[in-house]
Amino acid sequence: MNISESVKYIGVDDTTIDLFESQYVVPEGVSYNSYVILDEKIAIMDTIDKRGMKEWEDNLLKTLDGKKADYVIVQHMEPDHAGSLARLLELFPDITVVGNAKTFVMINQFFENINIKDSLTVKEGDTLNLGSHTLTFVMAPMVHWPEAMVTYDAYDKVLFSADAFGTFGALNGNVFADEVNFKEEWLDDARRYLVNIVGKYGGPVQAALKKALTLDIAMICPLHGPIWRDDLGWFIEKYQKWSTYTPEDHNVVVMYASIYGNTENAADVLAGKLADAGEKNVKVYDVSVTDPSYLVAEAFRCDRIIFACPTYNAGLFPKMETLLHELAAHNLQKRKVAVLENGTWASTAGKQMKEILSGMKDMEIYEETVTVKSALKEDQLAQLDQIVEFMTK
Repeated sequence: MNISESVKYIGVDDTTIDLFESQYVVPEGVSYNSYVILDEKIAIMDTIDKRGMKEWEDNLLKTLDGKKADYVIVQHMEPDHAGSLARLLELFPDITVVGNAKTFVMINQFFENINIKDSLTVKEGDTLNLGSHTLTFVMAPMVHWPEAMVTYDAYDKVLFSADAFGTFGALNGNVFADEVNFKEEWLDDARRYLVNIVGKYGGPVQAALKKALTLDIAMICPLHGPIWRDDLGWFIEKYQKWSTYTPEDHNVVVMYASIYGNTENAADVLAGKLADAGEKNVKVYDVSVTDPSYLVAEAFRCDRIIFACPTYNAGLFPKMETLLHELAAHNLQKRKVAVLENGTWASTAGKQMKEILSGMKDMEIYEETVTVKSALKEDQLAQLDQIVEFMTK
């Protein structure tokens, strides 16, 4: 498939995978993107996961049409991108493997007795001339592994962005973002991809963005999801927000855990009061049945969050405890939050939620803790009104 006259797409969709990285649900599948630059010298931009290796190999050989590949650029050593490297070396034993110093350390860790006849170690700013195309290598450590790098092709003004600017979802033939309804159907999974996988590393993402923005980029070719050739500024701005932990939307999200439905009822009543106060697009999630990756993404999207949770075994209900630690691990910050606890006796959930939240940076936490004793009562509605007032002022 043509990306430009000389850049070809040879990636593969995976629609049978259940969990990406063995933890993130991907109901729409995922794409493993790989590219070939056809020039006087031919370069392959990354391989793919061995799950799709046979189809990728067929795509590669069909694109080469009998020609020999000269280079493989290994931008990222994660197995969903480097998993077919050994097979590529079997196909082209004389190919030059291009990576940075950390790349080659990881190659030897992942592959036993791999036979690399020729290699080229690159560092920040090094170039590789293919003929018309000159590739410039830009290091992007901890986006999201330490060896990660991106590659700029000055001829077509293409940024091969490794895991940056990727998203979950199989491409189903439409490889360009402008060929799909990205803002309505893909943005949520782009956010979920970035904040869950790279969310902790906002600083490194910012450093990589600063480098990238000095380049004259006409197209972004990531290793997952659609290719960007239009409205690049809009998507880059999303990355600016996600990597600086800046909320996208002025919305309230309510996340609750409920054993027998009483905490759920309190959360629903609170959501109704928020709506009565004029809040639009209020979201309510049951943390017991919602995959944590969606909840982390929603916490990054919204500027205000309410957590409602019962006490369980003198601690937090496990699903809520897991979620709060997930948010802390992903470095969530700069949010306005409130907590509601439930307990039939010795309720401690509110205190424990606040302890976790107070460890996050720049969090504005509602001082009071609303305590429901078993079930919400009429005389507690005024306390819910106070949470609404805090959230809406």
